[in-house]
Amino acid sequence: MLLVPGHTPIAVLDTNVVLDWLVFRNPACTPLVQAIEAGRLRWIVTAAMWDELNHVLSLGTLNAWTPHRDSIQGTWDRLALTLPTQTPGLIAPLRCTDPDDQKFIELALPQAHWLISRDRAVLKLSRRAAKLGLQIVAPDCWAHIAASSIDVPDRVDSF
Repeated sequence: MLLVPGHTPIAVLDTNVVLDWLVFRNPACTPLVQAIEAGRLRWIVTAAMWDELNHVLSLGTLNAWTPHRDSIQGTWDRLALTLPTQTPGLIAPLRCTDPDDQKFIELALPQAHWLISRDRAVLKLSRRAAKLGLQIVAPDCWAHIAASSIDVPDRVDSF
């Protein structure tokens, strides 16, 4: 998908990136977070993505980081644009080896500029996705790629 001047670029973030942002406060996500919060990047999601995040938060494995569920949901509700789940049964031109990650690909392919992930199964699809107009990148690489397309800060501040 080509970036069109005057149109806000669109990204899909996988669950690990959202956790890096909203639970672990990973500084590598700062440029991405700043772009979303400033409205320079539109973050799209589906209800299934919220369900997955909520499931991961409910497992208790993240309790050491004391995730604030109300704050996480508030940020999600405020910044994410929830779209209807893709029609079941449609075959995406890319298949992920991890079926749990397929929902991110199916949402991103027809309408996003970027799928931002740290998942190896997703990242290994990056070459094939690029041929279809979707860039699949890790969050720390996103700022370098996006800097030429949208206004992304050069330095990393804490969020």
